[in-house]
Amino acid sequence: MISRQVIVLLLATLALASAQRWVLAWSDEFDGNSIDQSKWNFEQGAGGWGNNELEFYTNRPQNAYVSGGNLVIQALREDYGGAQYTSARMKTQGKFSTVYGKFEMRAKLPFGQGIWPAFWLLGDNISQVGWPACGEIDIMEFIGRDPNHVYGSTHGTGFDTSNAYENNAGFSNDFHIYSANWQPDFIEFAVDGNTYRVVTPLDAHGNWPFNNHNMFILLNLAVGGNWPGNPDASTQFPQQYVIDYVRVWELAL
Repeated sequence: MISRQVIVLLLATLALASAQRWVLAWSDEFDGNSIDQSKWNFEQGAGGWGNNELEFYTNRPQNAYVSGGNLVIQALREDYGGAQYTSARMKTQGKFSTVYGKFEMRAKLPFGQGIWPAFWLLGDNISQVGWPACGEIDIMEFIGRDPNHVYGSTHGTGFDTSNAYENNAGFSNDFHIYSANWQPDFIEFAVDGNTYRVVTPLDAHGNWPFNNHNMFILLNLAVGGNWPGNPDASTQFPQQYVIDYVRVWELAL
């Protein structure tokens, strides 16, 4: 059941939308023949990434490429750089960031034990204040052992929130739209236009890190880690995280 707080915030959102309109501020449609490096950087390396992940992230075309109007982030089982798996982790840091807006991705998700794709935001000030003080908005996370749920989460100093959206058909057989509407006083999570959680400063216990500083976008496909667990004999490789587009809208008068 949707809480009274959520209903009030949704009504406020509708009232705001009636007076203002969304303007496309940034997008990548992945319609070319290669990844647009004016928009994306690659993070590279292993070491667990703070979550005991097992992959080595690379910038190789074997792990991230554009095909048929989609970005494909591909996890492989292979020995590379001391790791047993490879994948890719891409970000817009230093190339695009913004404060507030609607962030949206249309994607088909990989599957299987130990598989962990994500679409998320981090604060531009991470190099100054560190994590989690910079704030983190996980617009979409999916763990392969739980094929019928995706998660929207927020993280900051002294608080973590996470809520699930359920689809009995799963998320790996077709494309779905994952979005977060980030405004000064709330973050609204939705799948295919269906709002399933609104987070407010009340959830942050006085440590709301999502005001007045820009955030950048990340896309990655992790293998293993504390939350999804490690791959097992049932996990198939390669696994592909297929992304049709990423778009960011801002509200304008």
